[in-house]
Amino acid sequence: MTARIALCALAVLVPVTARGAAIAIDVGHYLARPGATSARGVPEFEYNLTLARDMAHALQARGHDVTMIGDDGLAADLYRRSPRAAGRDLLISVHHDSVHAEYMSRWLYEDASLRYSDMQAGYSLFVSRRNPQLARSLACASAMGASMQRAGFVPSRYHADPVVGEARPYADEDGGVHYYDNLVVLHTATVPAVLFEAGVLVNRHEELAMRDAAVRSRMARSVADAVDGCLATSGRQNGR
Repeated sequence: MTARIALCALAVLVPVTARGAAIAIDVGHYLARPGATSARGVPEFEYNLTLARDMAHALQARGHDVTMIGDDGLAADLYRRSPRAAGRDLLISVHHDSVHAEYMSRWLYEDASLRYSDMQAGYSLFVSRRNPQLARSLACASAMGASMQRAGFVPSRYHADPVVGEARPYADEDGGVHYYDNLVVLHTATVPAVLFEAGVLVNRHEELAMRDAAVRSRMARSVADAVDGCLATSGRQNGR
């Protein structure tokens, strides 16, 4: 789907201020399998949890009802996550990115030899064509991408690259939104669902940005702005 079609989806869902919307935030990974390891040796789950909490606070400040999924670090069964978002208006799964092992180098940080790669940076967004609410998922993903860029963030082009990336097709190239049809948390959801890769943790410079509370706050406000703009009253669940 091209960026033009994505914009058409936004036009169909006439944007309204989504005050009081019900949002589920899924914290990517869990304690036993915490995801990627950052350039400074920190598990991805810790970054996911911190940003998810910042996003929850930003959304709650706008009057939204936020449900956290997996914030205890014990949600090992991915198929049990999205059902917990049933009846919500939107599910956002929060992650941070890495690169393939063959593009990693090593550096010495606090006397530890750790892997890093500064070749990729930026956020990425994903939707699944297997999600029954694809149009609304894409509308919100595109809104998030546009809002992130207005706030000064840049989309990664890594995932679309067939050589160094994964050749993920674009759903909205301008917004940095890709199709990733088999992501469990997206295709098992019955509500609109977006997976958000906030930044590349193996990038030494981007990891420092993800540690910065001011940067995370700006990112969280960008997500809240997008949610306010992408949820149409007619598209809310359970008559909300």
